[in-house]
Amino acid sequence: MKRRDFLISGTLATAVSGSPGIAAADGTFLKARPALTVAHITDVHIRPKDDIPERFKRCLEEVKKHKMDFVLNGGDSIHAADYQDVTRESMLKQWATWDECIKPLSGIPIYSCIGNHDPWWHAPSKEDEMYGVNYAAKRVGIPHRYYSFVKKNWHFIILDGNNAGVKLDDKQMAWLENELDSVPSGHHVLLMSHFPILSVTAAWAGGQHGDHVALRKLFYKHKDKVRVCLSGHNHLLDSNVFNNVHYFCNGAMSGYWWEKGDEHSAGPYYYQETAPGYAILKLYEDGTVENRYYEHNI
Repeated sequence: MKRRDFLISGTLATAVSGSPGIAAADGTFLKARPALTVAHITDVHIRPKDDIPERFKRCLEEVKKHKMDFVLNGGDSIHAADYQDVTRESMLKQWATWDECIKPLSGIPIYSCIGNHDPWWHAPSKEDEMYGVNYAAKRVGIPHRYYSFVKKNWHFIILDGNNAGVKLDDKQMAWLENELDSVPSGHHVLLMSHFPILSVTAAWAGGQHGDHVALRKLFYKHKDKVRVCLSGHNHLLDSNVFNNVHYFCNGAMSGYWWEKGDEHSAGPYYYQETAPGYAILKLYEDGTVENRYYEHNI
């Protein structure tokens, strides 16, 4: 299995090549203590055709070998419920396929966010129980379209950008501000959104949050807390650091939507120059983060 190792970084916005940690006053190197191992999968785009369910299950078996504490799922779990011609039956078949495929993760918690292709917007009416983001949230088993949880001294905040302008709505932004205010000193924050908040590749494909400036300013206010922002959507792999926040856009489990690609693909199933894959993150007690992208054969 090939893998690409992206930034290993700590409380300083610099890459280190060895074990995570910080320099002590006497010049020695103190190794940071590991807190959590987390898998990040995104843009699965599952659908019941072309042996895709079995291919995805094989990918999950590879993910499980990393002995992670839980999985973060970055959205677009199903292929597409948002197209105008998608029927209720088609949408439900996609969700049933998702339910079946994640059974190998039984016993491993999975925390999801909602991608732009997950909601069914073309229900007969907005009053239909299967309309929109709230039903998609129900299907991936999350308590709300945006939410948070805590593991050890890491706080995980899951956002919903499926609003006009690809932004957080006012209520969600106020909630996020309160969430960050409540994080204790010495604790660290990882945020996951489907759409990148800051991305190297957003100019080439996909795009990013329309409110990225407001979010950047909010993160700077909490620069002693906010460590990581994870995303998908673009199906491209990139990594960047700004104001000591590490932004990882971790490709796509489905690559070129489980298909072999086109003339712009660098290899079979690649989307442009990015192979299908997933990321494994090592989170440390001191806020240090390792993000490694593992390519897989689909």
